Amino acid sequence: MVILDGKTLSLKVLEGVRERVAKLERKPHLVVILVGDNPASRIYVNNKKKAAEKVGIKSTVIELGLEVTETELLAKIEELNQDEDVTGILVQLPLPEHIDKNKVVLAISPKKDVDGFTPENVGRLAIGLEPYFYPATPQGILMLLDEYNIPIEGKEAVVIGRSNIVGKPMAQMLLKRNATVTICHSFTPDIEDKIKTADIVVSAVGKKIVRCKMVKKNSCVVDVGIFRDSNGKLTGDVDFDFVSPSVGFISPVPGGVGPMTIASLMFNASKVYQ
Repeated sequence: MVILDGKTLSLKVLEGVRERVAKLERKPHLVVILVGDNPASRIYVNNKKKAAEKVGIKSTVIELGLEVTETELLAKIEELNQDEDVTGILVQLPLPEHIDKNKVVLAISPKKDVDGFTPENVGRLAIGLEPYFYPATPQGILMLLDEYNIPIEGKEAVVIGRSNIVGKPMAQMLLKRNATVTICHSFTPDIEDKIKTADIVVSAVGKKIVRCKMVKKNSCVVDVGIFRDSNGKLTGDVDFDFVSPSVGFISPVPGGVGPMTIASLMFNASKVYQ
């Protein structure tokens, strides 16, 4: 069994980004918009800002209070779209209930959408064209698989979860790499039988769902979920202690997908579109 070490690989990816940015005449400028004072969101934003500074990407955080209106937020995004100095825009989620997340995503220029969430980037991925940006978490997962020379082409892959952030784009990106992909979710019957056939399992649902008897021997299991259990310990979707002896490759929580998401985001932010 091999542990997919996202922490070590993320440092390697970030170093590559730093070297690329150092050679650019026009330095990337990532703007992150934070609405309200969600403690978790603030931690995520600070981590992104620190990572950007380490690789030489200019980073600006715009903090807006909970009282900001949807109209005001959309106006700010349009201002950033028109600002030639700004090369990447990221709106930290979740947003307050009075703001429509979909309207916000639609407002971001696809060529500055470093999250890869806009319909144009999603659509380009879906029809086989190269998007301006791939979603960070799925892209980071593929970086992990490639680093450990895990074959994708012709393999059976199961993606658990159908979110727009991980599940759906992950399935599309595995399809693009010629895997045969099954998406499972809360309405999937006999989910255990689906997982048993998979050479690659990617789980992103935020609850303990993958257990030892479910997995195929020597398969690759990637755990995207991260939450605290009843004892306050950080854990993921996969019952690591019981699953790991049966598989060939497995990502830990923490230290697996999380660091790769940040590294992948910085990889996206380092792209400067003229």
